[in-house]
Amino acid sequence: MVKKIFAKGYVWIILFLMYLPILTLIAFSFTEAKNIGSWTGFSLNLYRDMFKNEEIVEALVNTILVALSAGIVSTILGTLGAIGIYYSKPKSKKIMNGLSQIPVLNAEIVTAISLTILFVFFGVEFNFLTLLIGHVVLTVPFVVLSVTPKLKQMDPNIYEAALDLGASPKRALWKVIFPEILPGIFSGFMLTITLSLDDYIITAFTRNNSFSTLSTYIYGATAKKGALPPVLRALTTAITLLVFIILLIINFRSKNKKVVNHRGVRQ
Repeated sequence: MVKKIFAKGYVWIILFLMYLPILTLIAFSFTEAKNIGSWTGFSLNLYRDMFKNEEIVEALVNTILVALSAGIVSTILGTLGAIGIYYSKPKSKKIMNGLSQIPVLNAEIVTAISLTILFVFFGVEFNFLTLLIGHVVLTVPFVVLSVTPKLKQMDPNIYEAALDLGASPKRALWKVIFPEILPGIFSGFMLTITLSLDDYIITAFTRNNSFSTLSTYIYGATAKKGALPPVLRALTTAITLLVFIILLIINFRSKNKKVVNHRGVRQ
């Protein structure tokens, strides 16, 4: 009994210490004080100023555009890559699995510098396309890692069974394989969105200087003023709450699916 109480208490203390900075930031987003630590009264003016700030709105739109574009492209390429690796010969599968995991283990700064040198060598002008390529290179391996376990959990004979029943390879892929690995595809897509929204290093190296995202805007604004501008407290709080709501929705849907499947099995 004592061990359980101690274990639960230890976990709650760790969680509290992890989320204390975020909770502090959220609390001080409701005051106009310039410095965190001083309270000048409850106010929603920072949120009003956030939506009135054209630079923040532009950076937010750019960030969402890059994240969605990279998410779609990376999910398509990563899913097809995972299927191709899974159905390859054993030796080829082992080599390609290893190669696909190198970008995950590799330092992000190395990837950013490599992409920059590559674009400069070929005389490519830095623009939205170079930024998108950088984010796709960053996120594709994570889609492969998300989809591969679902392929391994799948019955290996269902694809051949579909072909034996008269389905073409293309139709068998769409009607049999994709429904089985859809949770992995969705997880990979959400992971690419998260990685893209959070990325600064590759964005800073592959973007045009006139194109700013939230990460580059926050870094630039903080470096210019030497401290976190008050309006950014409201921005980061809004992002945190949005992510929290998305996680609640995903967990709620997953829980409902498990309940439905459990009822179906019992019946």
